Amino acid sequence: MSSTRMQPFYKGLGYFLVFLLTVAIVVSPLLASDEPLYRQGQVVSQDVRAPYTLQYESEYLTRQQQELQANAVQPVYTPPDAGIARRQVSYLRAALDYISTVHADTFATPQQRLQDLAALHDLQLDLEPRQALLALSPTAWQAVQQEAIRVLTQVMQRAIQESEVDSVRRSLPALVSLSLPEEQVDIIAQLVSPFIVANSLYSETLTAAARQAARESVQPVKRTFVAGETIVSRGSVLSELDIEALTQFGLTRPQSNRTEVWGGVALSVLMSTLLIGYILRIDSEKRFKSGKALLILGLLYLVFLALTRWVIYDTGNIWPYILPVSAFGMSVAAVFDSRLALFAALPLAILAPYGAQDNLLLQTFYLVSTVGGIIILHPARRVSSFVRAGMVSSLSGIIAVLAITLSSASDLALDNLSSLIVAALFHGVLSAALALILEFPLAQWLDETTEIQLMELAKPDHPLLQYLLRQAPGTYQHSLQVANLAEQAAESVNANAFLTRVGALYHDVGKARNPAFFIENQIPGSLNPHDNLSPEESAAIIIRHVSDGVDLAHKYHLPRRIQNFILEHHGTAVTNYQYTKAVNAADGDWEKVDLGQFRYPGPVPHSRETAILMLADGCEAITRARPPKTEEELRALVKSIIANRQKEGQLDEVDLTLKDLSRIQESFVATLKGVYHPRIVYPEMKKQPDGGPKGAANPQVPSPQSDPVSPPTEKSTRPL
Repeated sequence: MSSTRMQPFYKGLGYFLVFLLTVAIVVSPLLASDEPLYRQGQVVSQDVRAPYTLQYESEYLTRQQQELQANAVQPVYTPPDAGIARRQVSYLRAALDYISTVHADTFATPQQRLQDLAALHDLQLDLEPRQALLALSPTAWQAVQQEAIRVLTQVMQRAIQESEVDSVRRSLPALVSLSLPEEQVDIIAQLVSPFIVANSLYSETLTAAARQAARESVQPVKRTFVAGETIVSRGSVLSELDIEALTQFGLTRPQSNRTEVWGGVALSVLMSTLLIGYILRIDSEKRFKSGKALLILGLLYLVFLALTRWVIYDTGNIWPYILPVSAFGMSVAAVFDSRLALFAALPLAILAPYGAQDNLLLQTFYLVSTVGGIIILHPARRVSSFVRAGMVSSLSGIIAVLAITLSSASDLALDNLSSLIVAALFHGVLSAALALILEFPLAQWLDETTEIQLMELAKPDHPLLQYLLRQAPGTYQHSLQVANLAEQAAESVNANAFLTRVGALYHDVGKARNPAFFIENQIPGSLNPHDNLSPEESAAIIIRHVSDGVDLAHKYHLPRRIQNFILEHHGTAVTNYQYTKAVNAADGDWEKVDLGQFRYPGPVPHSRETAILMLADGCEAITRARPPKTEEELRALVKSIIANRQKEGQLDEVDLTLKDLSRIQESFVATLKGVYHPRIVYPEMKKQPDGGPKGAANPQVPSPQSDPVSPPTEKSTRPL
């Protein structure tokens, strides 16, 4: 199978691979985890309504009510522990026995007896109570002991919780018998108080059981939604109760379980792929014939898509707005044209935010900012064009953010508005900067010529143009005239006029190596070097200016598209002058002449621009060789050049219609009319004896600045 027949197969395979990779990139973030569509704490970008009527038992509300009932249960304490009471009474008896021993010690001094009482660990009595206690008579001390034991026994028989110990101790004086004097009441209270402790302790088990019983007594709480009722309002922060309701309706299912996601993504990507394929076929079939440009653009598109999807799903809410997504469309516009860029950027703007939380805002933001930058950028002939494109892209993005965010009218959206505006500002600037950086490597990889490169090549101070001007000034002037002629014609058929002009400036640079062999560089009346050469040698020198031009183009690093103008501007035409001389030298027997020695190597033009240059070059040459005197003659010359090129098959590889050729012809005629307009013939002044009037100018050298307007000639009613 030939390579030509395989081209459609490889193109189809390329589209299919881009389709599969795009589906994988778009779907992969949605399948990266089983995270639900809605999560607690998430901000809802749009109202969520009940798809049908539903009543369910709310576990959240039921649990909330159960906790309220459980928290209302008071702590549960154990019954009074008699063992604690007996232990405390025994401690008191032991302390009283010790005090009795000290009280009855008649051999110790009063000071020693006070010190002995201070050594009692269970009772920390101050000096005054100790003195009062030692001052008691044996009978009074006996009564105090008995009353202290009775009071402690009475107190410890009832339930005392930890929080009640202090209050019980303060109530001790009221429990002492009224028959005892006041000073003994205080002694008894101080003796009993340290031995009062809690005998009813907090029971965690009993309390938990009581609270559990309270929970179990709560009836399940039911919640009802009517079809169409708003479950969650736009801008709300999802709570646990909201998540429960959404779960009951099945609205929080993981996207990996939703088959409609696959179908939606596949359909969207398929439509985008078909759209791009159709545009490339009808608008740039020749440009993308090799498939190299398709491959590079496809890879660039996939890189932007994958990076954008990753940023949207794995970074913060602001980063997707800062990421220079618009740089893709601007880069395509800078390297190719704005029409192709608009269609190429459309799938990226739609698919990159697919399935994201704020996909509507992101899609609008990407689309508007990209379109704004593309429209302003093309043609990208200066760095200032990228600056303006970045500013317009930022402004367009800000307008999109304001339009979508303010329409939501949510507090959360308004809180993020300032951050989104700043992010949109950075987005446009970064996109323009990245597009400027990507333009040059893309142009090299795609064999394209950027507008900035063309601007540099069109400057008269370019080294190769300077070389042409110094070596072959006549060819330089010829190139300028052909450039003007071709540029106007390219504009008339919507071809790339600027590229055509620049290509025309360089199409004959090869003549600079042998300038004397080309008529435009020869001094009128001088010897023509071709007169001493055979037709074959003469033709070889003429034809060699194409290969010499390509060599110079390589030396001065001209882009391939400019080199195509050098290679194709003669196509496979024949040097008729030398061929005719060779046939005449062979007595008219053309079979004796090798036509291949007189034919340019080609190839024939493969673009509208190089074809227009071929026609412009031929028209300029023939009108310079035989200047027409009337418009009809000029039109006939131009028409014959175009017809001959068609007849020779030089235009078979370009998509120029008959209507296009008619417009090109009219453009050539209109431009050449201004070059070959009729000149006035100045009359000679007869000499007078005195040499003419005083102060008169030399009649034989008229001043160009004072040339009168030329009247119409009598040879034609339609003068040039």
